[in-house]
Amino acid sequence: MKKLILKLIKPEEASWAMDIALAVPRIVYGYLLTAEFGSPKFGLPWSDPDKNLKLFEVAFWFPNDVAEYGGIFAIMPAFLAWMAAFSEAVGGVAWILGFQTRIFSLLIFCTMLVVVFVHQIQYGYWNMLPGMGILWISAISMIAGSGRFGLDYITSKWLSK
Repeated sequence: MKKLILKLIKPEEASWAMDIALAVPRIVYGYLLTAEFGSPKFGLPWSDPDKNLKLFEVAFWFPNDVAEYGGIFAIMPAFLAWMAAFSEAVGGVAWILGFQTRIFSLLIFCTMLVVVFVHQIQYGYWNMLPGMGILWISAISMIAGSGRFGLDYITSKWLSK
């Protein structure tokens, strides 16, 4: 079990330059995910008080928006809305910290696939760009992990002892 956990969280080690190149976009996009995309939909301590969202509560309008996509989204909109809001809001914090980077990157990747190819595609390519940027950062983070600038690196060092 310990080997499986280590394999999931241990970042690939390369060079300091590579670690900086991994960390900067992960931290910037993590901030944008949690502050701009996640917190208006999901109750966090820094969510706008005017939204009246309790901790980990999804905005009342979001499941309805998700249901409008049709198919599986119409079958379980509340669950999928919660997962999307969670992956953006909490996943953004995890990215900033470099905590469980690969797992949260998978959640963010799935969310951004829907954002880009189900929601934003109807508004044209220009509107797809923010989601595509986050999609690519999540794909890279799933493969490379957090690098040295994250809690995953510290945790994997501690577990390796």
